[in-house]
Amino acid sequence: MYAVVKTGGRQYRVEPGDTIDVERLSGEVGETIDLNPVLMVGNGDEITVGTPAVDTARVTAEIVEHKRGKKIVVFKFKRRKNYRRKQGHRQSLTSLKITDIQASEGSNTGAGSDIQVSEEPSTGPGIDIQASEGPNTGPGSNDHGA
Repeated sequence: MYAVVKTGGRQYRVEPGDTIDVERLSGEVGETIDLNPVLMVGNGDEITVGTPAVDTARVTAEIVEHKRGKKIVVFKFKRRKNYRRKQGHRQSLTSLKITDIQASEGSNTGAGSDIQVSEEPSTGPGIDIQASEGPNTGPGSNDHGA
């Protein structure tokens, strides 16, 4: 079983037992947290895709450690202007061990079951598209009397 969760502005595909590094989360080492939102849950051929999230699914993880990522160098340079700026950055990270993934009981888990496709193309709410006949004579037109 696997799931796709969103945390820290990124999406991660996780399975029970995986260890992932995410942006720093509040909490002490050893605490158990729930990762929300769960965007997708898969079990073999059965896939549940949320719109945008699967409300009944839960992903539980344990905080393993808080650490800092690899140092990157931010170097700004403008040629011929004697302008050089060097700055370093290390991102604060949290290591998580995925302990459990729970899908909902009795949910509709067929492949693509939550996706609905309409037969007719839709222009969206409140959008009216009208085709104009004849040349465009409004401002900004490129028709210069030719």
